[in-house]
Amino acid sequence: MARKSRTAQKRGPSANVIATVAVVVLAVAVIGGVLLFNRSDDDNGGGGGGGTGSGSIPAELRTEPDSNTLTEASDGTVTVVEFLDYQCPACAAYYANVTKKLETDYAEEITFVTRDFPLAMHPLARQAAQAARAAAAQGKYREMYHQLYDNYEQWAVAPGGQELSDDAQQAATFFDSYATEIGLDLDRFHTDMTSAATGRRIDADVAAGEKVGVSSTPTIFVNGAKLEPEGETYGDVDRQLRGMIDEALGR
Repeated sequence: MARKSRTAQKRGPSANVIATVAVVVLAVAVIGGVLLFNRSDDDNGGGGGGGTGSGSIPAELRTEPDSNTLTEASDGTVTVVEFLDYQCPACAAYYANVTKKLETDYAEEITFVTRDFPLAMHPLARQAAQAARAAAAQGKYREMYHQLYDNYEQWAVAPGGQELSDDAQQAATFFDSYATEIGLDLDRFHTDMTSAATGRRIDADVAAGEKVGVSSTPTIFVNGAKLEPEGETYGDVDRQLRGMIDEALGR
């Protein structure tokens, strides 16, 4: 399943993956059976090398006070940063098959940061990012992040499941239901979604991603080193990413 470029859909050399969960089946349907991975033409994009000292990691890949985090480690030794797009089928598939379980398995060992990188080709991606940011303003980012991906088929995909939805009003209704479920103040949620501050934060994440060479989603870094998927399946990606994390942890 290919990762999505900001400018165009690229196809990499990897083989088609047979989906094992509903969201993966959906993702394949939405993007017409594209391949699992998309290797960027720019091998230098993203933090390159594997230096783990903070001085070798670009500022754009470090934790900030207002970073959206899924897990936080007290020692700050290992930071995983994922640039994501909530409506991206590949991001939803990575969530279902790779990153969701990392939260549990490395809960107290890594700081897992997500950064917004909504792609123009996904009509509801920025709206979803606004919803996540508005939830973060009330201390419920993690909860909204899970709502958006766990309910991906509900809001992100058009009826019939063959293409992505562009129904902003329907998405807003679903986002309100998620906000209610996780206990947000809806009036504040609506205000924060459309605030200039929320827009600036999303734009800042996009600019940070572009500065370190991100052009597709998901793009993941471990202590500044970019994950360049080498396998053919999500299981391969999972093992490769865990290997990078374990190495950074000194295992």
